[in-house]
Amino acid sequence: MAPPLIQLKDIRLTFGGTPLFSGVELNVAPSERVCLIGRNGSGKSTLLKIAAGLVEPDGGTRFVQPGATVRYLPQEPDFGEHKTTLAYVESGLAPGDDQHQARYLLEQLGLTGDENPHNLSGGEARRAALAYVLAPSPDILLLDEPTNHLDLATIEWLEQELDSRRSALVIISHDRRFLTNLSRATAWLDRGKIKQIYRGFASFESWRDEVLAEEERDQHKLDRKIVDEEHWLRHGVSGRRKRNVKRLANLHTLRDQRRNYRGTAGTASLAAAEAEQSGKLVIEAKGVTKAYGERKIVENFSTRIQRGDRLGIIGPNGAGKTTLVNLLTGGAEPDSGTVRLGANLEIATLDQHRESLDPKSTLAEALTGGRGDQIMVGGKPKHVVGYMKDFLFAQEQRGTPVEVLSGGERGRLMLARALAKPSNLLVLDEPTNDLDLETLDVLEDMLGDYEGTVILISHDRDFLDRVVTSVIAPEGNGKWTEYAGGYSDMLTQRGADLKRETAKAQPVAEKREERAAAPASAPKRKLSFNEKHALETLPKKMETLQADIAKLQRVLDDPNLYAKDRKKFDDTSAAIAKAHDELSAAEERWLELEMLREEIEQA
Repeated sequence: MAPPLIQLKDIRLTFGGTPLFSGVELNVAPSERVCLIGRNGSGKSTLLKIAAGLVEPDGGTRFVQPGATVRYLPQEPDFGEHKTTLAYVESGLAPGDDQHQARYLLEQLGLTGDENPHNLSGGEARRAALAYVLAPSPDILLLDEPTNHLDLATIEWLEQELDSRRSALVIISHDRRFLTNLSRATAWLDRGKIKQIYRGFASFESWRDEVLAEEERDQHKLDRKIVDEEHWLRHGVSGRRKRNVKRLANLHTLRDQRRNYRGTAGTASLAAAEAEQSGKLVIEAKGVTKAYGERKIVENFSTRIQRGDRLGIIGPNGAGKTTLVNLLTGGAEPDSGTVRLGANLEIATLDQHRESLDPKSTLAEALTGGRGDQIMVGGKPKHVVGYMKDFLFAQEQRGTPVEVLSGGERGRLMLARALAKPSNLLVLDEPTNDLDLETLDVLEDMLGDYEGTVILISHDRDFLDRVVTSVIAPEGNGKWTEYAGGYSDMLTQRGADLKRETAKAQPVAEKREERAAAPASAPKRKLSFNEKHALETLPKKMETLQADIAKLQRVLDDPNLYAKDRKKFDDTSAAIAKAHDELSAAEERWLELEMLREEIEQA
């Protein structure tokens, strides 16, 4: 097996007297792709910070292969004093790195590089942070929830970008499809320890269930053994003192094992407080149009939503998803067209903007509105601590300030507030952000059992496939189309994916021209024969190199290659490094020529 790029050994960490990690081990080899799985609060983000060298554990060792470059993507990036996104991304490049990558990646992620980092939206900040960690092409990428706040098209671009790189990956994410498509190994952080398998996320849930079932059987056997030994203690003690002392010591050991056993965390008990049944027709929209100035958000859109429908709304950030929902639910007036709401409609809304939570208020105050110990759930009073436990909050957390809650805990808090209100129409804006996989499963089950109607904005492809009965997608210029089925069904019917916007940045060649403007009478520039030939042949060369890299990578994927054939491992590693260098050079040359061609055609 190849020596690890990064290794954590016997990592121990305690917070407030409670052990978070006890003997955690994690090894990441070159080009390995690991998904780090665990419940909210299990310490995944903290472990990633330890791997990045940002948090010092109480004990254990961190080893990084000398010369290896590590880049860490936090959930909330720090832009420091940088004035533009380009300056921020360039600050992460080493002297020998390709400076062009900074602007190229920003453009691919829909930014120009001129934005003030401190004025960015959540999605824009995430894209700038991604450009920062990707630009140096590091040996290992540590990514904490990389898809949060990204739209579907950008998530799929990011998948392809990461898949094409040779960097090792450690990914924390709630996005099942993203993990399934990228991971080849799984590290499960559970109750302070890591269990690791060399299979991707697609195998995780069945493997986890097997491990927990085996653990349950072992605990059952331990309980039976303790009962048998206690029966002996009461009725079977013989005159052989030595044997009795040893057996009694064994019984004490068994009891200690049982006492110290940490069971799995409970499962959230999500249930929406349902109002009286709405009419069969929930919403009818006819020819709805909405524009802001010259920009058309919705044009001539019609739909008919009936009781029990689960409607998913998707699209790039800024496409107008929230505006469309507001039009459908009566929160905004259309410029033309009509919206008719059905009878007896009770709407509960989950807003993705968690800024509506007062960071200084306590968890209990956020649930009760600061009014005593009771919360109204479905029109009936319930003690706040009991309701907190339904959403996996401990009693001790009732006085915890909202500002110190993790992203997942804030997500559960927002759900708890939304689901307490009686409703027969749930409007959920990005409900899956930061939720762990187990809570996502419970949320899916709850929505499946909910007797009302659901309108859902989401960028989670797997969640959409599991929950919705139809999908509304933007086609551009205010046009929206409804497709039957989930996200995958929409792709099949549409025959194409959603368009992804990239920034229209000024070409590098054009900037050089501005610095030394040619005389007005200068003849029009043309591509030379060699430039034309390279422009035509480079794509084929890049495809060949990509195929060669994939072939070499399959050889390196053998976990025993390093041990059984060191020379072949070294030769293959050298060959794949050379192929990557040739591919980078070819891509840069092609990009330069393509920009030159566009400049000439526009002149």
